[in-house]
Amino acid sequence: MGPKRTLGLLAAVVVVAVGVASRDVLATPASGVVTTQLGKATFGDIDLRARSHPASLWRARVKTRGASDVYVVDNKIAVGGTTGWHSHPGPSLIEVIHGSVTDYEAHGRNCPPRVYAAGSGFVDPGGDDVHMLRNEGTEPAETIAVQLLPQGADRRIDAPSKPDGCPA
Repeated sequence: MGPKRTLGLLAAVVVVAVGVASRDVLATPASGVVTTQLGKATFGDIDLRARSHPASLWRARVKTRGASDVYVVDNKIAVGGTTGWHSHPGPSLIEVIHGSVTDYEAHGRNCPPRVYAAGSGFVDPGGDDVHMLRNEGTEPAETIAVQLLPQGADRRIDAPSKPDGCPA
C-alpha cells in the first residue's frame, strides 16, 4: 500500500471516529435509571377489535402488519434520575407503580411537563415522538411499560441532542 493510499485510509478512519464521537457527545443518555426487561414475545400480524356492552361505551382497535416484538420493561428511576431524550419505534403503555415521573414531550412550546403519580398511566405514541422522563419527586420512582414494536427494531432510540427550548 502506497503512502497516498495509507494517508487516505487514515483520513477516512479519523472522519468516521470523529463522527461517532460527536454523535455520542450530543446524545442525551439516561442517568439514575435501571431498566429490566421482564419479558419479550414475538407476534405475527395483530388484528384486535374489542367492544364493551353497550358497544357505544368502549372500543379498542390494534392492528399491525408484519411481526411485532412486545416487551414488558421495568424502569426504576432514582430521585433526580432521567431517561434522557429518546423515542421508540412503536407505542408504549406506561404505568407508574411507585413515586412519580415527569414526562417532557419535545413538541409544543417549551416542552410542557406532565406529572404522573403512582397508580396513573399514560401512552407514549412512539414513532417520531421524542420525550424524556425525569424523577423530580422526593422518592424513587418505578414504571412498567408494555411496548409494541416492529420485529427486530431497536427498543429505544436516543435523541442526538436536547430538543430546542426543552429542559436538559
